[in-house]
Amino acid sequence: MTTASTSSTGPTAAVQPLLSAYDDQMRGAPPTPPVGVTYEQDGPLLRIVGQFRGFVSGPRDLGVDGDALDALIVRQRDFFAARGEAVEWKTRAHDTPADLTERLGAAGFVPEERETVLIGRAAEMAVGEPPLPDGVTLRRVTADEDMRRIAAMESKVWGQDWSWLAEDLVGRVAAAPDEIAVYVAEADGEVVSAAWLAFRAGTEFASLWGGSTLAEWRGRGIYRALVTVRAALAAARGVTYLHVRGDHDDALRLDAHGQLRRPRLPYGGPGAHRFGGRAGTGRCCARRRRSPPSNVSQAPDGHRRTVPSRTRDASCCPNPGCRRCRRALP
Repeated sequence: MTTASTSSTGPTAAVQPLLSAYDDQMRGAPPTPPVGVTYEQDGPLLRIVGQFRGFVSGPRDLGVDGDALDALIVRQRDFFAARGEAVEWKTRAHDTPADLTERLGAAGFVPEERETVLIGRAAEMAVGEPPLPDGVTLRRVTADEDMRRIAAMESKVWGQDWSWLAEDLVGRVAAAPDEIAVYVAEADGEVVSAAWLAFRAGTEFASLWGGSTLAEWRGRGIYRALVTVRAALAAARGVTYLHVRGDHDDALRLDAHGQLRRPRLPYGGPGAHRFGGRAGTGRCCARRRRSPPSNVSQAPDGHRRTVPSRTRDASCCPNPGCRRCRRALP
């Protein structure tokens, strides 16, 4: 299998089709906004309002620069500041104009931890399922109790209360069982790892999420097996590309599947580091609900999530939407 890569001069011939597909299909709004969430257009920008924090993104080329770009940035900052909300402006390393991130910083936006966007062809990633350790089995699950077992495993992995994840997964499966596939790896009746696949209607993409594994079971092929089984399902359903975003370790684990590495630098706006601690730590956040969920709807990246949005525990992470929380709940 050939590994796609990038160079200092730009995307290679192998990477360019993947990057173009990502830019064309994964950077806009999903077809249907969640209840309580609105999509707004400000010039070239998509502005998403009504989630746990604001979200701003645009096409690869914003088509504005200089003073016009500064004014566009300030409008987003001031819009969410007036609502008393943090905001994330999502950028990618190949975006133009090239000084976008500098201008974001000048307007008061603070860079969060760098992520990597990885894209691979589902059919290629579905080949060569690795052997599992003795006593470990993979199983697709839909029962509420299995979602609670997954949340308990995640809580143990991250040292945080992740009980909210059970509610979230239960809601997704109940609302649209054909749009999510949840898998567990079990040993002696215990969930040792879990991951899920989210389909994005109207595109050639599905997204890989989850993958946390108990410490004593890491490095034994379980994560790779979960990637492969999800890739096989995606390929069987006609999905061309698989998408995931994560940190450097994710890139190393997935590189063997021939995926594209494309750095993406998120910027958090005013309030993004308001909870104290050291910005950019990437530690996972505990979340709690303001009120019971009223609906399960489509989130901005193809995931499903409960609304109203969650608020964060002020004693936890300094970064609203930190990398590890976004991995499970973008």
